[in-house]
Amino acid sequence: MVFRKLPGVSASGMGLRLSQKFVFLLFLSGLVTLCFGALFFLPDSVRLKRIFLSKSENPAVTVGSDNELSKKVPVDQEHQRAGIKGGEANVKLKVSRKPSVTHGARTVERSVGSKAQDEWSPARAHEPAARDERVTSAAHNGQRGSAFSYEMFKKCLLKPALGKDQGNPSDSETLQRREKVKEMMKFAWDNYKQYAWGKNELRPLTRNGHIGNMFGGLRGASIVDSLDTLYIMGLMEEYEEAKEWVQNNLDMNSNGEASLFEVNIRYVGGLLSAFYLTGAEIFKQKVLELGEKLLPAFNTPTGIPRGVINLGSGTSWSWGWASAGSSILAEFGTLHLEFVHLSELSGNPVFTEKVMNIRKLLNKIEKPHGLYPNFLSPVSGNWVQHHVSIGGLGDSFYEYLIKSYLMSDKTDEEAKKMYYSAMEAIETNLVQKSPGGLTYVAEWRGGILDHKMGHLACFSGGMIGIGADDGPAGQKQHYLDLAAEITHTCHESYSRSATKLGPEAFRFDGGAEATATRLSDRYYILRPEVIESYMYMWRLTHDPKYREWGWEAVEALEKHCRVDAGFSGIRDVYASTVSHDNMQQSFFLSETLKYLYLLFSDDDLLPLEDWVFNTEAHPLPIIRKRCLQEHGTRQDDGQTSLE
Repeated sequence: MVFRKLPGVSASGMGLRLSQKFVFLLFLSGLVTLCFGALFFLPDSVRLKRIFLSKSENPAVTVGSDNELSKKVPVDQEHQRAGIKGGEANVKLKVSRKPSVTHGARTVERSVGSKAQDEWSPARAHEPAARDERVTSAAHNGQRGSAFSYEMFKKCLLKPALGKDQGNPSDSETLQRREKVKEMMKFAWDNYKQYAWGKNELRPLTRNGHIGNMFGGLRGASIVDSLDTLYIMGLMEEYEEAKEWVQNNLDMNSNGEASLFEVNIRYVGGLLSAFYLTGAEIFKQKVLELGEKLLPAFNTPTGIPRGVINLGSGTSWSWGWASAGSSILAEFGTLHLEFVHLSELSGNPVFTEKVMNIRKLLNKIEKPHGLYPNFLSPVSGNWVQHHVSIGGLGDSFYEYLIKSYLMSDKTDEEAKKMYYSAMEAIETNLVQKSPGGLTYVAEWRGGILDHKMGHLACFSGGMIGIGADDGPAGQKQHYLDLAAEITHTCHESYSRSATKLGPEAFRFDGGAEATATRLSDRYYILRPEVIESYMYMWRLTHDPKYREWGWEAVEALEKHCRVDAGFSGIRDVYASTVSHDNMQQSFFLSETLKYLYLLFSDDDLLPLEDWVFNTEAHPLPIIRKRCLQEHGTRQDDGQTSLE
């Protein structure tokens, strides 16, 4: 900075007149304001903002007294899809991350979803900051398609959603069992309402609520997750309470850091399902508002979304623990069902375009042995690691392929082709038979098999079963047999424990079969996947063993997980005296109890001819485009209109 000499003014600042000093200070303050303005308002200044506007640092994360694990989000090197559930002082995880994480006798340094871990972040400088805003705006300005209404979807169902008689089974024993499941739901709900109303989940031992840090400031996860379960079970007073809370208290204007995946499957899925079952417009309004807030996560060079998004600012980043800032297959691959329905309800094609772009990239990229690894860079579009699993980190990607085909009224040929090609590769490379005759799906680590199977992978029995009809010619019975064998293996993981509940992961090496050989794998957090497969296999075969197995699970839940103020997971399924983890997961109400209720109901309650279930068990109607267009178009004084 150069100052010109003025007559009679010393070159030193001491000689400046008062007015000149004022001008100098004004110029200097303007320069400082300009610099800090650039720092805080440039699109990619988020990391610098955090230096100056930092919140409290991430707390130490411990595995131990409270096993607070999310159903889906992956957190560990063992690739079990279980994630952070707590924003409280100590968030307990199955496996470790940074800052220091105590896991048994070992301490491992990893990152707890750190927002400053994106080492590839400079690439963001090349991203159009307002791309989604422009796309959305264009859709609102004349490029919008046809929006379909509740009544139109209802007219295109082949059967009533709740059946002829609410799905009541004809035999008294099954009816009594169904009523028991309904009582369990009411008990879980009543205690949530009494001790944790408006919080995300209930801590039944301490009788208080849990908020967590997975939902970006959104509240009421158990309420939104329970809407359809309450309605299906005929708990109408409780449903009305939940609906009123959503209408008056579900605030989308949060500024927190959310898992794109968890918000999508629980909140978006839950609100969509509630709308399609009831027609209440408040659910449609809320879900479309929330859907718009998720779009900025797709602002990457490849269009592959990052896993974490700030719902207020739209800033997104990858999980700090994910390899090289990668996105996770099970996360970006578990958006299709919900996003297609967001487009159908809003008439805005941007949601479908986002998920179809993911398909386009996956079809283009080379796949080792036809397999889909679990980590993909959203910057380069290349695989980051060659680890493959149909359990944590991979699972629901495959589920959404076959369900996308079914939800499209079997018109989505691309999804069908991708699913059966993936199944062929999985059978060739991963499906194994143990010496004891148990069929399981191993994990693949760059060509080396890891002979373990996670509880999360046990959904695959049901998935393979519902895909049996439409596979290659002559393969239907083969797929049904494979589905039955995997479901049997998962049942064995339950029956071989002291509690008759299954561990988080079980192995088939060192002489062990369908048992957890590591202490860190022995917990059970009210997971639904095994029961999910029982439900599907019952509907596909009507073999009574599946209902018997489901009842065994009910008895085990009642004996070991029911406490005075709700249901809690347990830390060791092999211990004769259980230790509870003090968490009633929202997915227990959304999935575990719903699948049990459906298992003991007639098949016309949410018939599979009309409905697909998202990975959080929220039913979404099959999209029969021709029928919807016929019912959405009416002649009225010579004019044709929709809705």
